[in-house]
Amino acid sequence: MTTEKSLVVDADNSEQQQAKEEEGAAETQKQEASLEERAQQTSEGQPAAGQKQKTSNGDTPTHEEQSKKERRTSEGRGLSRLFSSFLRRPKSQVSEEDKDIDARKEAGGDQKDAGFGASPDEDILVKAPIAAPEPELKTDPSLDLHSLSSAETQPAQEERRDDQELDSGGLGGKEGGEAKEERAKPELKQETPETKAEKDLKAAQKALKRHRNMYCKVVLLDDTIFECSVDKHAKGQDLLKKVCDHLNLLEEDYFGLAIWDTPTSRTWLDPAKEIKKQVHGGPWDFTFNVKFYPPDPAQLTEDITRYYLCLQLRQDIMTGRLPCSFATLALLGSYTVQSELGDYDPDLHSPDYITEFKLAPNQTKELEEKVVELHKTYRSMTPAQADLEFLENAKKLSMYGVDLHQAKDLEGVDITLGVCSSGLLVYKDKLRINRFPWPKVLKISYKRSSFFIKIRPGE
Repeated sequence: MTTEKSLVVDADNSEQQQAKEEEGAAETQKQEASLEERAQQTSEGQPAAGQKQKTSNGDTPTHEEQSKKERRTSEGRGLSRLFSSFLRRPKSQVSEEDKDIDARKEAGGDQKDAGFGASPDEDILVKAPIAAPEPELKTDPSLDLHSLSSAETQPAQEERRDDQELDSGGLGGKEGGEAKEERAKPELKQETPETKAEKDLKAAQKALKRHRNMYCKVVLLDDTIFECSVDKHAKGQDLLKKVCDHLNLLEEDYFGLAIWDTPTSRTWLDPAKEIKKQVHGGPWDFTFNVKFYPPDPAQLTEDITRYYLCLQLRQDIMTGRLPCSFATLALLGSYTVQSELGDYDPDLHSPDYITEFKLAPNQTKELEEKVVELHKTYRSMTPAQADLEFLENAKKLSMYGVDLHQAKDLEGVDITLGVCSSGLLVYKDKLRINRFPWPKVLKISYKRSSFFIKIRPGE
């Protein structure tokens, strides 16, 4: 790099020297021509001197001024065309050279005006310092290379040294930076997989904690078990919806999910609240039951809804929540068999086929014989019709759809409070002692475990 720059400098210096020699030759020719004109003017006399004075004062441009303009234009073109990117002079040096040139031009003009008519030797001495700035030319390897004086080349050499130091420093800094980056890159590569893996693991754990599903087990009315998983923030209605979809039930409002605290005490799952707030630490085990018994089952639109209502009433009879007489048990039992098996066929049904069904808590042989006798009388009765007949007879029972709760009256006597579609019922020793129809109940309030019922006064 330094050798190329030195070659460029030497080539520029040689070209500049040649340009100086050409300019000196042109000036000598001009000076000889001016001397001849002066000699002619002296011979012609005073009139010629007056004419020359006018031309020198600026009426018409002299030969010398025209040559100066040509030199300036040629120099400017050379500078604009042949500007080299390798040699740049400092602004301070250029400004000083321009000032020196302007000062020399002013001094030369004064000397011309003062020394008009002087000897040719003096004129040459005055014009010699007025040299234009040296043009920068392109390098040509074919030209002879000549060196300039140390005073002229010193600023350029210092500038080149500074440039070389800056280049070397920049390269060194870049190399050092690249080396540091290369050293740092493996460390980053080693760290980033670990951090990403840890972050992904934490995010997955958080997602599992936030969206962890809870396992639910629901016992259906036909004693089958329905298992599913729901979000831990799911509400009661979400689980009820899943069960009803599984059973193809559309009339969902009559059913609900129950939590059994004891074999005789249950709590209904609130559909509007979260399940986890209603199940305190235990397993999510529920039973699917009829919550609201319709007073007129014939008004139900779906046969499958009536079927599941029949299943619920069979459970109520078996558990004793729906007491029945012998005749009622036999009648309801016969409709149950007709719904499950269809018409009686002696070729298909054995003499003891009734023993497969659980029809009463204390099922006897006499009851089974009465059920078979009634079953033989049914002809062309569909299961839907049998279910409807079952419900029409079951709704007439006094404990149909009554939800019983143990309580005490104001005197502390044990009573049973029954809630059903017709109103509030009060039982004592399994006998009904009072009844409050819903139209007569104005207000029900409670304070802790005490309930107060405000009744409309009798007419």
